[in-house]
Amino acid sequence: MFVIVVISAVLGYQSRSSPHSSAASHSFPTASSSKVPRNVQRDAPGKKGPRSEHRGPLGEADGVVPEGVTVFAEAIPAVTNLDTDLLKALRQAALDAANDNIKFYVNSGWRSPAYQNQLLREAVSKYGSEQEAARWVSTAETSLHVKGEAVDIGHSDATAWLSTHGAEYGLCQIYRNESWHYELRREAIDHGCPRMYADPTQDPRMRK
Repeated sequence: MFVIVVISAVLGYQSRSSPHSSAASHSFPTASSSKVPRNVQRDAPGKKGPRSEHRGPLGEADGVVPEGVTVFAEAIPAVTNLDTDLLKALRQAALDAANDNIKFYVNSGWRSPAYQNQLLREAVSKYGSEQEAARWVSTAETSLHVKGEAVDIGHSDATAWLSTHGAEYGLCQIYRNESWHYELRREAIDHGCPRMYADPTQDPRMRK
């Protein structure tokens, strides 16, 4: 009887220690499972800020945009969570652009901090360093997308139209390396759009 008890205790311990237990085999989602840009970066030591707490793929509620969404969408958070004045200007411009058979698609608009953090991690993985990634993706703390104050417009015919007519609506391209990124500058209606930054690293708002 004593031998049987000892054997049972050993087997029970091995079962609890097995690497195949549910706790050990639990995996968190990767960037590829979320179907958004490419990358994985760990936060710098001691760096604080919004962090993704998602345990599953990011979705529309975080600002992920399904294919074919226009500035007139009413049930897509990436569009409806944009700044009210920005969205109004976009829709007015889109109505006028339609006369030239041009449609404004939204490639990206408002984003949750979790989505922005994931895009940044993916950019670091893609470009190889935080410094290079910063030319394309901002932190959640500084991103104008998280604030709802920026929108990425497609396709190329729409951005070409905006580069010519956008200032009439206060819509300006902000970064020379991102022909799709537009923000509202009301003063542009009377004075034209301000000079573009080469990329986000030159924008003082990104240095907080």
